[in-house]
Amino acid sequence: MMDKLFILSLLGLLLVTAYGAAGKMVYTDLDILDELENFDVLVDDDDDTKLLDWPSFTSRHSGKNLVNVDTFGAAGDGVSDDTQAFVSAWSKACSTSKSVFLVPEGRRYLVNATKFNGPCEQKLIIQIDGTIVAPDEPSNWDSKFQRIWLEFSKLKGVVFQGKGVIDGSGSKWWAASCKKNKSNPCKSAPTALTIESSSGVKVSGLTIQNSQQMNFIIARSDSVRVSKVMVSSPGDSPNTDGIHITGSTNVILQDCKIGTGDDCVSIVNASSNIKMKNIYCGPGHGISIGSLGKDNTTGIVTQVVLDTALLRETTNGLRIKTYQGGSGYVQGIRFTNVEMQDVANPILIDQFYCDSPTTCQNQTSAVKISQIMYRNITGTTKSAKAIKFACSDTVPCSHIVLNNVNLEGNDGQVEAYCNSAEGFGYGVIHPSADCLYSHDDKGLDQTHKSEEAETGHDEL
Repeated sequence: MMDKLFILSLLGLLLVTAYGAAGKMVYTDLDILDELENFDVLVDDDDDTKLLDWPSFTSRHSGKNLVNVDTFGAAGDGVSDDTQAFVSAWSKACSTSKSVFLVPEGRRYLVNATKFNGPCEQKLIIQIDGTIVAPDEPSNWDSKFQRIWLEFSKLKGVVFQGKGVIDGSGSKWWAASCKKNKSNPCKSAPTALTIESSSGVKVSGLTIQNSQQMNFIIARSDSVRVSKVMVSSPGDSPNTDGIHITGSTNVILQDCKIGTGDDCVSIVNASSNIKMKNIYCGPGHGISIGSLGKDNTTGIVTQVVLDTALLRETTNGLRIKTYQGGSGYVQGIRFTNVEMQDVANPILIDQFYCDSPTTCQNQTSAVKISQIMYRNITGTTKSAKAIKFACSDTVPCSHIVLNNVNLEGNDGQVEAYCNSAEGFGYGVIHPSADCLYSHDDKGLDQTHKSEEAETGHDEL
């Protein structure tokens, strides 16, 4: 009860204004804080498919139609081309109700770029217990599959599970990247696993590693749950985002461990209602919203929650990145309970992002960033600027909320940097983010601090 009273008194102090000049109600900091505190991500779960363990399929009474890729001629020796066996097994499993598409354990299956298309009959389970490995030579890759290796599309209510490995054999692709060697041409490369235009999908237990480029993409899908998935690529592998979410809604990532050469998680345009919980990230470039707005495009991301994460020795922590010249908005983002260990840029909004400096120019339009909360963010930073809000001069960042942020530098002092950003903070804020407040807001903040000192009240 005392905590509730404390919050109410604090929110009263944070009111910027209750009424405009014409006497009409305007959006206040109280409204913003209430929204950030109370919105939550709810994922539709009308599918009663349960995550099953392999032993249940050995029973005659399991009620499942077992479709084993070995039965369709797969050699499983890691050398022979097993693509056609996978395609034939998929055709059978997809067209048969209550099927299990099985990739057995203890074997390696060499599979070329393939699209596994639905829609399929109900209750399909994709059980991957063995290793699926990609051809390792980029020059032999089928040009019509330039961006994919294993793509599953138009599925509904499908479960991916198992203790198996999806291995992209990416080392030669990385060596040929223009980011590794500027004399190389800049080309796109395949994604190891793609879930495209699907709904009600669950993914559990798999390891995705050494992708040619991005490891796992969730694209244009709804109601996707990913749990206990491991993503692993070397820290110097270029563009190997761990889990990339684009054009998707109602997505949960939970209990995932990601180490890669780019963003551990990246969330881009037309994505909303995304929840991440219990995420380990490192190595990598952190957890990112964006990039958005490249080549004057529109980018919209809303309703994203990260709750409980550990970021270790990443180049960025919690990042929102947009290009100049874009449009759209990022709104309703809540980062909570995050521990940083030797992270270079723990809290970062960068509206001047550019991964190709020769083509980026100063522009006035920008993706609008507002209603962003950072709560219970602690740990150590390798950067002097532990908090950096580099926002557009013409489209400033607004309603940024800091609550209990404590970042220590390993060497020397840490500081916060702001450009065209406004918001407020309460609780412990270190380094001090006074640059975030207007002159009047600073006064409110100091009043709040003095009241805390008088009451001796610890933050929530």
